[in-house]
Amino acid sequence: MPGIPQHGRQNKNRTGAPGGFSHRQGRSSHKEHLAERADRAYNTDMKLDNLNQTCRETRSIQPEHACGQPEPKVQLLCGGAVSLTVYPVFPGIEIRYIDAHTSSCCLPRSGGKIMEITHCREGRIEYHSGESYYFLAPGDLSVAWEESLTGPALFPTGHYHGITVALDPARSPDCLSCFLSDVNVGVGTLGDRFLGDTSYFACRSSSGVRHIFSELYSVPESIRKGYFKVKILELLLFLGAFPLEGEPRRRGYSNGQVQLAKEVEAYLLANRDGKCTSEALAARFCVSTSALQQSFRGVYGMSPAAFLRAQKMHGAAELLRKTDRTVLDIAGEFGYDNPSKFARAFRAVIGVSPNAYRCGMERDSCAPAVTGGQ
Repeated sequence: MPGIPQHGRQNKNRTGAPGGFSHRQGRSSHKEHLAERADRAYNTDMKLDNLNQTCRETRSIQPEHACGQPEPKVQLLCGGAVSLTVYPVFPGIEIRYIDAHTSSCCLPRSGGKIMEITHCREGRIEYHSGESYYFLAPGDLSVAWEESLTGPALFPTGHYHGITVALDPARSPDCLSCFLSDVNVGVGTLGDRFLGDTSYFACRSSSGVRHIFSELYSVPESIRKGYFKVKILELLLFLGAFPLEGEPRRRGYSNGQVQLAKEVEAYLLANRDGKCTSEALAARFCVSTSALQQSFRGVYGMSPAAFLRAQKMHGAAELLRKTDRTVLDIAGEFGYDNPSKFARAFRAVIGVSPNAYRCGMERDSCAPAVTGGQ
């Protein structure tokens, strides 16, 4: 009959017996046929059991705080110079917001084979892998094994805000891949993809990276629990399709280049009031001007003159945070007798005026605000 799919019809042989079985085949064939049907039924039951178990696991994926919104764990480190805000998202997966106003700090490590995906929002952060040094600038992304990041975290400009997503392949749910099965992405595959023959990967800022991370810095508290889950899945999907060959990577710098830049930094900080041009600095350290500029900009992301200006403004910001001194008084300490000029210089580095910074200094953090409401 037309309109009836073939798999809905009963398959009959010439004797009229259903299922293609002929009585002429004898009792032995009949037993084999029954055994085959029993095997098919058993396999079907097993698949249903596995599917039901996967569904139960999928529904049970919750952060450690199952009720309400995820509660952040906030740690103040290095005498309060570093604030670490941690949100659990899935078992074995957490989001860490790091706000640093220091050049170095020993951050707590989880231990085990942990993968860190880091996004720099402001400032710079330094990583050492093999014979090379890498420096994340604002907007950059890196992927690394935590165990390869030895020693304290280093912030060359003394100022850093950023996010690190920590993933433990041994603890993260396998059923995360159920959501992304059509693109075959999971926590366990990222290590092979990005860190197969190395311990560190870094790429420059791009529109895709900005889209993934920008919204994590201002998540409304009322939707934070579900939104963090969605963004983690989006991040896995993004990294699974990331064009490793086409994207510009962060170049590494040699130990010699890094040491030259840090020697120049020490000299600049010891001679803050001097007029230190790149040419004069190159002559002092017996290198070419281009070599000095390349090394210094690679580590600090700016010229020596811009570095000195930034250090002054970050010093002024620290005084605004920690003292009750007037803006005019602080401006004078850093060589500004004109408050308008000081305000323009401060805004160029910090992003807001001195008064606005002091009024909002409790939110000098890249972590989403917590109001205490649900």
